[in-house]
Amino acid sequence: MLRSIHLLSQLICVPPMHFERTESVHVRGLGLVSGSVSRQNHLAVAVCGACRSIITDEAVFCPLCGAKLPEVAPAGRIGTGVEFDLEALGRVVVGDRIGEGGMGVVYRATLRYNGGVSPSGVENHAVAVKALHPLLAGSTKARRLFIGEANALAMLAHPNIVKFYGLAEYAGQYALVMELVEGRPLDHIVLERSLSHSLGDNPQVPLGEAWRYFAQLLGALASIHALGIVHRDIKPNNILVRADGFVKLTDFGIARLPADAVSTTGGLAPGTGAYMAPEQVLAHPLDGRADLYSAAIVLYEMLSGKTPFEHPGRNEILLRSAQVEEVPPPICQLLGSLPPAADVLFARSLAKNANLRYQSALKLGEAVAKTFGLPALPGWEAQQLLAKNAQAISRTGKVQALPGEAQAEAEALRTAVMRGFGAEPR
Repeated sequence: MLRSIHLLSQLICVPPMHFERTESVHVRGLGLVSGSVSRQNHLAVAVCGACRSIITDEAVFCPLCGAKLPEVAPAGRIGTGVEFDLEALGRVVVGDRIGEGGMGVVYRATLRYNGGVSPSGVENHAVAVKALHPLLAGSTKARRLFIGEANALAMLAHPNIVKFYGLAEYAGQYALVMELVEGRPLDHIVLERSLSHSLGDNPQVPLGEAWRYFAQLLGALASIHALGIVHRDIKPNNILVRADGFVKLTDFGIARLPADAVSTTGGLAPGTGAYMAPEQVLAHPLDGRADLYSAAIVLYEMLSGKTPFEHPGRNEILLRSAQVEEVPPPICQLLGSLPPAADVLFARSLAKNANLRYQSALKLGEAVAKTFGLPALPGWEAQQLLAKNAQAISRTGKVQALPGEAQAEAEALRTAVMRGFGAEPR
């Protein structure tokens, strides 16, 4: 349903002086009612449902009576109330906005399959729609990154990576349709623990819990690295944790695919300074070891409550500079309860030279478990098998299709990962 009333005279090329009539008017808060509208100078207006005063498209509250206005998409934009087709799957009905980032706006939506069920028998269900921000619609770079995220997600079929349903275009605006994850970003959990008690000798996130989250992150990274994909923005805000403790890695907006040419943007390299590997800061060629550096910082933060180079007053530029020039503080100085080997673990994980770090996500995971004496997790064992078969399981990798027996085996591995971390397949 449109948020603004567009002039009929513009649509049928009738001069404004000949256009004068009573028609249905969209009143925000009440729906469609009949009313008289004055149309002069081609103005597009919307009306408050409570007091009928004219409001702007951007208004959240009525300026006259203060009533909360329901969000409705402006004409020609993806937003609340808009519907669009998703390839051959079905139709997407967009609901309320649930978040916004630098690249796009995220909405809750419903995927209505053709015939009421998916080809695999799944009924209509909630999804997330990430729409490219309208202000970036004319940016070639933004559109390229958005399509790149779709390409990356389309290659992945891992339970710890947000599921991808398709890329759509509505009125020239791109939208990614993805799994809706009911959970919280990991950074919210770390902040909550940090506020609940002061930093003592014990980790902010208990070791067992931190290992459970970290093992799932490493499993996802092992699989994407096997496909030649580098995420480039591993940080707690991009790690979603469901209520059952199951982790979903999201936001592949700046991921580098195998076919991407290595290039710079002429300015700052893409990424988040507090978590970037030195070679990423310097815009050098990257591989999966850059993601492992970032992942090690995520673990450091889960345990200590802060990132290694975090100091009051440090801006993005200074944080990036520290990643290249400074040595991270030994974590045992912050947490006396950790074994001395923890300092060795992080010194290697955060080495400036990528050749001195752990060379794979699985090796890093094994080192973490050994350093802290953590028990073997059934989910971690399944992650290793899934990573070793990532190329074959990829939906659009070198192996284009799997025979029925192999597909069943791949699904069994995904199910084993979920159950190994205490979650039921969905």
